Formats: sequence, C-alpha cells, structure tokens
Amino acid sequence: MHHEENATILNIKTRRSIRDYHDTQLSDEMINRIIDAGTYAPSALDIEPWRFVIVQNRELLNEISDFAKPLLVKNLEKRTDELAMNIIEIFKNESFDIFYNAPVMIIVIGSKDNAYTDYDCSLCAENMMLAAHSMGIGSCWIGAAALVEESAELMAELKIPEDHKIVAPMI
Repeated sequence: MHHEENATILNIKTRRSIRDYHDTQLSDEMINRIIDAGTYAPSALDIEPWRFVIVQNRELLNEISDFAKPLLVKNLEKRTDELAMNIIEIFKNESFDIFYNAPVMIIVIGSKDNAYTDYDCSLCAENMMLAAHSMGIGSCWIGAAALVEESAELMAELKIPEDHKIVAPMI
C-alpha cells in the first residue's frame, strides 16, 4: 500500500548533514526562527536547560577550527581503522575548516547541573536542524567543535558561562 508522506515526515526523511556552504550570512530573522523552533522541543520536567550562542565571526570560527583539529587527531591516533585514518589525514590539512566555511554556527549549550541536559539539548538541536531544512537551509552538527571546552580563553570569547556545557555545535 503506497501513500503520500505528510510534510513533516518528508522533511525528516529528506534532511541531510551538509558539508558545503555559501558564504551568504543568514538573516537575524532566519536565525531566530530556527532557534525558536528548537525551544519547542520537549525537556525533562519542562526545565528547558538550553541557551544559544551564535557565532558569525569568521576569525573566531577559524580559531576554533584550528584549536580543535590537533585535539581530534590526538583523540583518534590510537585507532587503526580506515575511517579514523581518513579523518586524521583530513584534519592534518592546515587549510581544512571543520565548519566547512559555513557563515554561522549556533551552539546549543545547557546547564551542567541538570541530569537531562544532553537529552534535552539534543532534542532542541534536532528541532533546529529540521526547521532549517524546512526553510531550505542546510545544517550539520559538528561534534568536534565541543573540544573548544578545553580552552578557557575560547570559552570566554564565546561567553559560555562556567555552569554550562556545549551540547550541540551546529553550522
């Protein structure tokens, strides 16, 4: 039995992680609509532990990329599987940008003192990626960007409070 998919299911099934970006900046209105969709995610006890950091500064994005690459290589160096070896090669390339030259990163951060933060902020992030896709905007969760937590200097530059942690860095 064949049936037409509704718009929501079609949006879920057609979303992909995008790793190739135009340098066109998103409007504040678009960014706000994406974040707003995130805030409709369910959260344990309705605590909504998420907050958002928007990064549009190319120099800062490059700084984060350059900081994270060697750490990721170090984390993978004991692995010998082909996937890890390929990633190491890519990340050793000085010109490689872990953000694929995307013009904006939105980081979903969450309260450290909530046991459900990772779940809640992940649900929020998925809502945001689906909302972006429905608006014709590509996205990708860049897990490696969370390594920025190892730099007090970059965390301060991102204005991430000490009682919060990075859950979902998305371009």
